[in-house]
Amino acid sequence: MERTERLLDLVALLLDAKKPVSWASIRAAFPDDYGGERESAERKFERDKSELLELGIPLTYVPKEEEDGVEGYLVDKSTYYLPEVQWTKEELAVLYAAGSAALASEAFPGSQDLAHALRKIGFFAGEAPPAPRVRLELGGVVPSKELPERLELLWGAVSAKKFVELMYWSPRKQETTSRRVDPYGLALRRGLWSLVGYCHLRKDVRTFHVHRIQRMSVNQKSPKSADFEVPKDFKLDAYVATWPWQHRFHPPVEVGLELKGELAPLAEQLFGLKREGLGSDPSPGLRPPSPEGGGVAARALRVRATDVDGLVKYVMSLGRDAKVVSPPDARARYLELLGNVERAHQKKRGAA
Repeated sequence: MERTERLLDLVALLLDAKKPVSWASIRAAFPDDYGGERESAERKFERDKSELLELGIPLTYVPKEEEDGVEGYLVDKSTYYLPEVQWTKEELAVLYAAGSAALASEAFPGSQDLAHALRKIGFFAGEAPPAPRVRLELGGVVPSKELPERLELLWGAVSAKKFVELMYWSPRKQETTSRRVDPYGLALRRGLWSLVGYCHLRKDVRTFHVHRIQRMSVNQKSPKSADFEVPKDFKLDAYVATWPWQHRFHPPVEVGLELKGELAPLAEQLFGLKREGLGSDPSPGLRPPSPEGGGVAARALRVRATDVDGLVKYVMSLGRDAKVVSPPDARARYLELLGNVERAHQKKRGAA
């Protein structure tokens, strides 16, 4: 019997059983597979058990607790069967639109799994779901002929916990180095895919831009065995910044900002802050109208920045209703950049 067929039949036997199935009963049910020499049959069964556990099948052994009790194996049905997930048509529409946009980028890890999931959504949705009220902008990923293939390889390596060998180009040092990396995760930020993992050359966790990888290969030895374990405290956000003012190589600085007008109620969205983290001394939230604010209530908040220049430039991009107020160094940098912009516009008007 083929191994896959045997595993399926074994799961079916254990699911149908109303009480634990003994090893003797399993041998009798599979005489061609487990009926030979006992030691060899036990080793084969142990390999099959490991395969089922790796697949997520909750196979357990129940010991004999009473004299007339039964010992053996069973599958815990309460954890084997998942509750049916109920989605609204609107939720299915958003999921389908987001997944389709990711596939359309032609550079998304796990694209085959994603395509399979979208077919399932389309099948179970029944009639056509309503159009989602979202705006999708495609083409944001930095184009590269090799990128889709590399992302698929890295996706498999991250999932299977297999190390990768890279030839990596460093623009800062203008050189290519050979790296062995234990891949912990992938992240997409502003059109750039990054690989985060433990670099055996640097003896530390490092971030690698996927488009700078010139060549790569995944360890093919012992494909069923993991080469490493991801640290329990590992978080992608600690290595791939979400916002332009986050940079892990500089000490954090608490920067005071002020928003007014239409920007005031959008502080959480604009700066990715929890509501309880907003505000500044002595009272958070809205401040009364000030002469400088033109009679418009302003909102004060604090943002921890490890790249102050990045935060200042982001604040400037929000327009006149956002400004940096503290600390003095950040405020001075904000005013300096505003002056540069003003002089550039004056020079342009003069030339015209």
